[in-house]
Amino acid sequence: MPLRESDTVELKREVVPDICKEVIALANTKGGTIYIGIADDGDIIGVHDADAVMLQVNNMVRDAVKPDVTMFVSYDVEDMDGRQVIRIGVQRGTNRPYYLGSKGLKPSGVYVRHGTSTDPATDSAIRQMIKESDGDSYEAMRSLEQELTFTCAEKEFARHGMELGHAQMKTLGMLTQENIFTNAAYLLSDQCTVSIKLATFAGSGRLEFQDRRECSGSLFTQLEKAYAYIDMHNKNRSSFQGLYRIDTRDYPEDALREALLNCCVHRDYAFSASTLVSIFEDRMEFVSVGGLVDGIELEDVLLGLSVCRNPKLAAIFYRLDLIEAYGTGLRKIMQAYDKAERKPQFQVTGNAFKIILPNTSSSAMAGETVCENSAGISMLYSAMDKPETTVMNMLAARGTIVRSEVEQQLGISQASAIRLLKYMSDNGMIKRVGSGKSTRYIK
Repeated sequence: MPLRESDTVELKREVVPDICKEVIALANTKGGTIYIGIADDGDIIGVHDADAVMLQVNNMVRDAVKPDVTMFVSYDVEDMDGRQVIRIGVQRGTNRPYYLGSKGLKPSGVYVRHGTSTDPATDSAIRQMIKESDGDSYEAMRSLEQELTFTCAEKEFARHGMELGHAQMKTLGMLTQENIFTNAAYLLSDQCTVSIKLATFAGSGRLEFQDRRECSGSLFTQLEKAYAYIDMHNKNRSSFQGLYRIDTRDYPEDALREALLNCCVHRDYAFSASTLVSIFEDRMEFVSVGGLVDGIELEDVLLGLSVCRNPKLAAIFYRLDLIEAYGTGLRKIMQAYDKAERKPQFQVTGNAFKIILPNTSSSAMAGETVCENSAGISMLYSAMDKPETTVMNMLAARGTIVRSEVEQQLGISQASAIRLLKYMSDNGMIKRVGSGKSTRYIK
């Protein structure tokens, strides 16, 4: 009785370039057998040089298929009707999905078996195979995107005197032993599409929307841009004790930093939703996706218990001095508000975690504060005015400005003024001219 193709049997008259697709499909599904030297109708053709054919196929599979599937593939020569036929046995692999290295982990590179047909796998099928092979840890899973660059990450590592090469990536869990990028690598890559969305509202509600930003790219880039935006809205307020002026900011900088880092390190990246930062007159809200790890309550976290959802990411941030020991973030936020009348709040649902930081100066007169203008004259400055608008108004009146004038006008620190002017320059709102002490800004 002649052989017939099925979900586990594939017949080939001769070696063809796409035979690797058949190996991949069987290894990704439930295994099977490929016969070379048998036509589609079961007619036995045979091969002329069995050893050469087996060597050819073995080299093709070894070079084209990722990760290494050779341990699940066997080769035999069978005699059928006096002719030599190559029998290729393919077992279901343990490191699925297998794919064409030239195509990557996407439907054009991943194949599965449907009846007698070899078809491209769907995105959902690919994700399911990765989950089954790699476990539930998102950061440890193989990334669907393998064409990754790390320009920003390399700069961040270099800033701390560290390299980010092949060996370091393996140690940090960014590369598998088969040299495949994990999702931990994807999150730090320039190609990362996960984002942080920031929005500013007038008053204490969401009825009057004022401004928004979206930060994407490497998590390092996102953190830098998001913090710069937040810092621009963290205003200085001035008071006097005798002859001395005392400047305080609306929000403790340590609390803002820890809240933002908490959102990045502990969120569940298996969800595609963005991290949200909302800025109101009386508070800032940080919402990260995923809630708490199963079995952990908010009271546990506040006591210092840490069960990290992304330990590889946390370890990288720890090495770069972005975070301290695990489980200290929320306590540092509370400590930053130790002397404040209003305290931070934490809200948890099954799929989200919210940190609410109160504005320590929200009781100031109708959202206004006393600051000094460039002439040193006290003036009322609205806490909700966009700093970019103030800078543009200064330019309209003067034609050119310097950093120190922005500091005085807005009542912000030198570092905040630098970040604001850089942000406006990078976005084409203003132009920087000169360098060093002669640096000025124009429209």
